[in-house]
Amino acid sequence: MSLIVFVLVARLRDGLPLSASTDFQHSRELQERKQQIRTISKSLNSLPERGIIMGHELHIYFFTSDGVAYLSVCMCSVSAAVAFSFLEDLRWEFMATFDSSEVTRACRPYPFLDFDGVIQKLQQHYNQSGGPALGVTLSTVEEELSLSPPHILTMDEIQLSNGVANGHAEQTASSGQTQRLEPVSAPGILSLILNIMCAALNLIRGVHLIEYTFQDDYDGLWNVVAFFVAFVCCVCQCQLYLFHSSRKKIKSLTLLIAIVLCNGFLFGLRNVWQLTFHVSVAFLSTLLILNRKLLDRSSDCGV
Repeated sequence: MSLIVFVLVARLRDGLPLSASTDFQHSRELQERKQQIRTISKSLNSLPERGIIMGHELHIYFFTSDGVAYLSVCMCSVSAAVAFSFLEDLRWEFMATFDSSEVTRACRPYPFLDFDGVIQKLQQHYNQSGGPALGVTLSTVEEELSLSPPHILTMDEIQLSNGVANGHAEQTASSGQTQRLEPVSAPGILSLILNIMCAALNLIRGVHLIEYTFQDDYDGLWNVVAFFVAFVCCVCQCQLYLFHSSRKKIKSLTLLIAIVLCNGFLFGLRNVWQLTFHVSVAFLSTLLILNRKLLDRSSDCGV
């Protein structure tokens, strides 16, 4: 496989693709990286000037200058200095061929087809010699990178930036409701019913206990707190099962521990069978929350 696998030149303002290399490789990871480049190109205005998105065997490097973004997919064996040296060479070639007014006037994807041959020639030079083609030297690029290291980004950060740019950050980042879960199963329906039952019992016992607490003394105040905490935890377990949430494992286990502790604190107000029922429902709900997966999304077309 070539060292520099795929190249894209895009307009910084809106991510419009201006020119790209032609690749003849069809590995699964390459197709994923090309799809990710499409996402990156839509978020370039909110990203740093230089950046790297790490992959398993293929990394994405991007560099923006004078309203144009230069992106490449490279093998992980390629050093950052070589990758950014290639993008710098590519920038000089593009600036020598087109001026800013031509870039601004472009209104359709890939208007500069003639530049594809320049990309292929420069890409072939790097793949064969592994070094710069123009006046840029690796030592110069390494010095620049040491003074201003490229940002190491993840696709989650880029998708969040893309959401902010399009006014959808709150929906994507916090609620997570754009991602669909698998259909609710029969055991899931059972656990929801039992959880609602446990929540109702905790609420009723808590409200009922408040009357005696304020009439007699405040010794039972912590029992009231335990009932209400258990009530809130049961409601949160239903919410976690029904809707997608980030850090689902940590949240579900925290709720389980809280329910177990609350019921342990209430030993005496509840008998062993009642405690076993509440704790068993909590364990069942936690198990179903952790096992309910996201629906597989159909992949979009690559670049």
